[in-house]
Amino acid sequence: MLQMLWHFLSSFFPRAGCQGSREGSDNEVTGTPAPARGDQMPSFLGKQNGRAEATERRPTILLVVGPAEQFPKKIVQAGDKDLDGQLDFEEFVHYLQDHEKKLRLVFKSLDKKNDGRIDAQEIMQSLRDLGVKISEQQAEKILKSMDKNGTMTIDWNEWRDYHLLHPVENIPEIILYWKHSTIFDVGENLTVPDEFTMEERQTGMWWRHLVAGGGAGAVSRTCTAPLDRLKVLMQVHASRSNNMCIVGGFTQMIREGGAKSLWRGNGINVLKIAPESAIKFMAYEQIKRLVGSDQETLRIHERLVAGSLAGAIAQSSIYPMEVLKTRMALRKTGQYSGMLDCARKILAREGMSAFYKGYVPNMLGIIPYAGIDLAVYETLKNAWLQRYAVNSADPGVFVLLACGTMSSTCGQLASYPLALVRTRMQAQASIEGAPEVTMSSLFKQILRTEGAFGLYRGLAPNFMKVIPAVSISYVVYENLKITLGVQSR
Repeated sequence: MLQMLWHFLSSFFPRAGCQGSREGSDNEVTGTPAPARGDQMPSFLGKQNGRAEATERRPTILLVVGPAEQFPKKIVQAGDKDLDGQLDFEEFVHYLQDHEKKLRLVFKSLDKKNDGRIDAQEIMQSLRDLGVKISEQQAEKILKSMDKNGTMTIDWNEWRDYHLLHPVENIPEIILYWKHSTIFDVGENLTVPDEFTMEERQTGMWWRHLVAGGGAGAVSRTCTAPLDRLKVLMQVHASRSNNMCIVGGFTQMIREGGAKSLWRGNGINVLKIAPESAIKFMAYEQIKRLVGSDQETLRIHERLVAGSLAGAIAQSSIYPMEVLKTRMALRKTGQYSGMLDCARKILAREGMSAFYKGYVPNMLGIIPYAGIDLAVYETLKNAWLQRYAVNSADPGVFVLLACGTMSSTCGQLASYPLALVRTRMQAQASIEGAPEVTMSSLFKQILRTEGAFGLYRGLAPNFMKVIPAVSISYVVYENLKITLGVQSR
């Protein structure tokens, strides 16, 4: 690795040379003189003035790298671990080691024949899998830009030497293996929206993904609706004096309204998937242009900001449907003839403000949910790539499902108290004699009467539905993608 690093840097910077320790111009990096041999390591430091001092008598090589603006800024951003705006030698070596590993993963993924070389047909096939169609002449033109020996194929050394100083963010193949995996729906639907490439937007693949995701969400929510209704009942009615358990809750629902009552509120829950997903996607695309950098794929903090704002806009637009869902889930047999009758009666008795009860805790809950969900997902993804991605960058179905399930579970744990308070505020008028309370007073009341445990009422059925919801969502999503003509990876 070290010899390759020096050999590569020497070939990349044609003006590189060895010089004595002296004061250099702004375009030089100076150090202690050392012989120009392949087993020596260069001192490559991204200081703003172009200079680096020798450290602890360690021999270094002087590199004349040209004007500072020619040094790729993205490499500094990608390798700058201490966030001081500069790239020291250790950071640069760490960046190269990490980047070379990811380049090898991409190379193996492109090498469809497993012969250690990439030809024009393999480039065409790989780009076709990503939704980009090119001709054989275009593929050969791509090959020529990297082919050093005129064989019209690329081996590992040619691939590495060409891409080594390109930041990881410029490799869409790695990113695309992990894309469209956060679309799995667990019933909360507060996750950061999916991102689509320019090719997917131009070819219409984005709406096929959204339709497949929406259909999968509708099926998974319907299958897990009894657990979702039980969660709402436990959030609103369970207390120390009324310690509702899972079996007792199901028995109570069936006794009161029959087996059909287990699906109360599911209709409106399914109906709100389409408008919420559409609004969230459109808002996310617009906000990305405002907060994003010039990269097609946003950084994690940019995704968090864009995703949280898009989620807030979508939730604000469909929030009356959230209130209707809660009221329909809590209704008694014969109380409402349907969702329109429920909306009409709420409007007549409580006014328009009733459709926005619990709005504040709902908005506050988006930030910890989306933030923790995204952070955990990215952490697990990177950990898997670093430790287990040896022969392929494709993580496989189970890794994607495990990462998505774990991240969603952590996000729900963090935001659950706010979700419980939101549900109780939404349900206030459905409880006879219930006083009007604010978010802060409801928090205090729950802590005083039920303790901290009271903030997590209904958590058990909520977690019980995660694994079946994700599994059902995945199976339906993959089958709908095939039906809609979306290539599955």
